[in-house]
Amino acid sequence: MVFHIGFKDVVDIFLVAILLYQAFRLLKKTGASSVFVGILTFIFIWFLVTHVFHMELLGSIFDMLINVGAFALIVLFQDEIRRFFSRLGSQRHFGVINLIKQIFGNGKREQEKTDFELVQIVLACRNMSKQHTGALIVIARNNDLDFYAQSGETIDAKINSRLIENIFFKNSPLHDGALIVHKDRLKAAGCVLPVSRNQEIPKSKGLRHRAALGITEQSDAIAIVVSEENGQISWSIGGKLSSKVKPEELEHFLSIELAKK
Repeated sequence: MVFHIGFKDVVDIFLVAILLYQAFRLLKKTGASSVFVGILTFIFIWFLVTHVFHMELLGSIFDMLINVGAFALIVLFQDEIRRFFSRLGSQRHFGVINLIKQIFGNGKREQEKTDFELVQIVLACRNMSKQHTGALIVIARNNDLDFYAQSGETIDAKINSRLIENIFFKNSPLHDGALIVHKDRLKAAGCVLPVSRNQEIPKSKGLRHRAALGITEQSDAIAIVVSEENGQISWSIGGKLSSKVKPEELEHFLSIELAKK
């Protein structure tokens, strides 16, 4: 058996290697990396049995398992597949579009409005931090969070620090859920978010931190957490968590990230 490997084959192998590596990294965060390795091992054995040793009986059984396994993988990794396409669809930061917005849009007025809303969120987080009031605020960007907003109570109000503090007041019926901010509005409160299955999350982090990681793993949103135990402020973006941040650092971070919208 003679193999003829050309430039196209080298590129093909390189792209497949990158795809497998990125899939492994994605699944490693959810603790499913062992399942991924097991699938690759099964595919390797199937290739040897079917295409190298030409075992017809065993190969036919493996072929049936491969055909059914394609649907099983979709069910098994549906969260990871949705997260992949969600991130892929959120890459909308094209330089030409941003340039057109800067030239023809009323950038100064929009920036002043964004700065005011940003200050209101940071002010609310600072006050809740001092009072050790637990809070979880999710700021939507390109990805649509309507599915999660429907799990809570619709508010549709202007961004106001006092209103945010009242929502997360300990005796409020909405304080346990998440507050979703969309554009310049407080869209919904008391929302249920997906919880991250990342095995590397410290055990000291509670459900709010895991929910913040979960929503930022599945979307390009920004999540802000105020700890009820120690009053510390944290933010999460891209499935990564930054803890023990000061209100000034939060304001600087939000001003940079929201400017990328």
